[in-house]
Amino acid sequence: MRPLCRSLAEVQTGGYGDAMKEPFAHQAELGMQRTADTAAPGAAVTAELCGHWDHRPPCPVAPHYSSAEWVGDDLRVRTLFVVEPDGETEVRQRIDGALARGELVGPDGVTTRWRLRWSSAGSVTAEEAGHARRLSLS
Repeated sequence: MRPLCRSLAEVQTGGYGDAMKEPFAHQAELGMQRTADTAAPGAAVTAELCGHWDHRPPCPVAPHYSSAEWVGDDLRVRTLFVVEPDGETEVRQRIDGALARGELVGPDGVTTRWRLRWSSAGSVTAEEAGHARRLSLS
């Protein structure tokens, strides 16, 4: 299995040899207080994929973007990412791991907590296609 961390030359040329990045979507539903920071789960995903939520692009593992919206009493988190197909499983495992930890200490020192209810692969929607294309150029 090829490591997800790439050399500078690989980043500059856009990938590993002739492999092409593809867009993927991952979705999860979290139990979380309505007053909690809804950006925290996405920041946890970024910290897992990039080492910290505050970093300079490009992401060393997989360019990505997370969004969150309330669905009833639960927070639905979607993460778009682009990676070579053979890296998809590891990126999904990292996303699941970040969300399963269930907390993030923000820059203000406040801890946001949640409970992972479920997580699964999703499909990139027509509305997300443009964003996925922009991520693939990262």
